[in-house]
Amino acid sequence: MIHSEGPKREPWLNRKFRFSIIIAVYNDWLPLDRCLRSLACQTIGPSFEVIIVDDGSQEKIPESILNRGRFFSLTAIRQCHAGIPAARNAGIKAAKGSILVFVDADCDLQSDCLEVLDSRVSRHSQHNCFQLHLVGDCSTLVGRAEELRLSALQRHHLQADGRIRYLNTAGFAIRRSMVDTERGLFDPTAPRAEDTLLLVTLMQKGEPPLFVADAVVQHAVSLTLGECLRKDIRTVLLEKRAYQIIAAKGLRIRLHHWERFRMLLSMWRVSANRSIGRPAWFVLIWRQGLQRTVSLASRYLMLTFSGF
Repeated sequence: MIHSEGPKREPWLNRKFRFSIIIAVYNDWLPLDRCLRSLACQTIGPSFEVIIVDDGSQEKIPESILNRGRFFSLTAIRQCHAGIPAARNAGIKAAKGSILVFVDADCDLQSDCLEVLDSRVSRHSQHNCFQLHLVGDCSTLVGRAEELRLSALQRHHLQADGRIRYLNTAGFAIRRSMVDTERGLFDPTAPRAEDTLLLVTLMQKGEPPLFVADAVVQHAVSLTLGECLRKDIRTVLLEKRAYQIIAAKGLRIRLHHWERFRMLLSMWRVSANRSIGRPAWFVLIWRQGLQRTVSLASRYLMLTFSGF
């Protein structure tokens, strides 16, 4: 069941928007409020609407969130818990803008982010998909590890033609004309790694996203290290379905061992920078090691019990 919450804001009715910013949320009200503040601070540029899809959070959308509709068009949708992919698809159905922009609740957009993105979309009419530049919040150890990870991934997957073999819905845009608004864009059977699954689909069509280096989105991880580790374990278990579908498509998307080693070496060098620091590298190694261990253990258990 899906229904809208909050009063309709008359100034925004029947208005055409350049961007529809879709944010799927599950119990993330505090980070979401910061995200909305960053949207309210966007420089004068393209018109945009914000669509929040609450994926069955434990409490309803706070009034403080709904009051952000004073600064921009805000639509709040609440659905029964069905997963983030289904929530994003619900946001697509409600969108009015010609460009769909997906961000996470714990993301802050640089003040000129939409203005830069608008310029790039207009200049590159031959491209339909755009990956925004993701950075970490270097004010915390977990954030510095995230900055190390994101910078390495984006640098490694960037191609000579400006496109990138990387897609992260913490900052991703696509022309609405390329999306079946009824069926949606994301596979609801893949509760995690749905953005990687979308990347595979785009690559098979010969349309990896164009990287927009100057449109910056900060992924401000608000979790403690312990909370991150618990989330990592859950994510590894939930993303299996997506990688099963990807394997069936016959396209390699995961890094080879040698590529992983080279990236770790590159990140070690970058961590020498005082703004990052060596502890961030060790946090990243710890998290990736845990993810790999859980993945191998779950695969072993699956093979073991399938033999009975």
